[in-house]
Amino acid sequence: MSEISKINQSYIIKKIDPETVNIQINNNEILMSVVGQFNQNLKELEKLTNTKIFFRGNSIACKGKSKDLQDLLEAFKFLINKYLLTNIIEKNDIIFSIRKNMKPEDSNIKSFQQLIKTPRKSVIARSKKQSDYIKALRENDIIMSLGPAGTGKSFLAVSVAITLLLEKKVERVILSRPAVEAGEKLGFLPGDMKEKVDPYLRPLYDALYELFGADKIDKKIETGEIEIAPLAFMRGRTLKNCFAILDEAQNATETQIKMFLTRIGENSKLVVNGDPSQIDLINKSQSGLVKSKNTLKDIQEIKIIEFDHTDVVRHPLVSKIIQAYNKNNINDKN
Repeated sequence: MSEISKINQSYIIKKIDPETVNIQINNNEILMSVVGQFNQNLKELEKLTNTKIFFRGNSIACKGKSKDLQDLLEAFKFLINKYLLTNIIEKNDIIFSIRKNMKPEDSNIKSFQQLIKTPRKSVIARSKKQSDYIKALRENDIIMSLGPAGTGKSFLAVSVAITLLLEKKVERVILSRPAVEAGEKLGFLPGDMKEKVDPYLRPLYDALYELFGADKIDKKIETGEIEIAPLAFMRGRTLKNCFAILDEAQNATETQIKMFLTRIGENSKLVVNGDPSQIDLINKSQSGLVKSKNTLKDIQEIKIIEFDHTDVVRHPLVSKIIQAYNKNNINDKN
């Protein structure tokens, strides 16, 4: 006997037999977004789940082993729910939807509660820790996030910061990082302060332009609503009515991080992001990121989020590369 599970009004899942499932999507816009141009999304899902997918009319038939089918169904649920909230399905969504560590609850629409709406696109949390991070960025005054590249530390912080700026909940966004490659001695570099620091903040610029558009961001930089400053220039200031982000904090000393955090003033949020595995300091023991985390972990008002390779939302290979290097580092120490 067929088992029919009506998930919501947008789609119906019908189990034909242990190795065959049919998905009926009633909304044509959702259907075409899930399928992709020239069925590209379905082809990608086939490769990633080791299944066979057949598309006809408003039905998608899926064949494969029981475990592979379950992974595929969770992927479809995730993609449909993503479209329902954001009206778009991107290439990275296909990759993320079938991540091996994805739990069934992650595909549920409730997992998209921490949604960031920006002028160009909506940003969703792609893991439980990302959801916790977005919540902390909205609710806490000081947030520290540690973890490998590709976990969304900088991207999500910038997304929330500029959203609060556009909503006039803060008056200014400050982007800062230690300019280790220049030894903090920026006076020898050509150009004004913005031109000196820009190369070191390129990842943050990429996020700003992607979410809000270059024209809008450049205008806010001109008016001072978005300020670019090296960490050394934070000394002596009191940061009021602003959202300040210290990126690449693994290259800051404990004293520098303390200096940054103690700048906090009325109606401000401070974020410290870093990857302890990518320290560029000549003396790596000078890095103050992990030391600061351990020092501040018992302060209830400071939220600390620690990401790992399972939270990487770039290409799946990034997670495997991080795992491999972490394993090698452990072996080197033994």
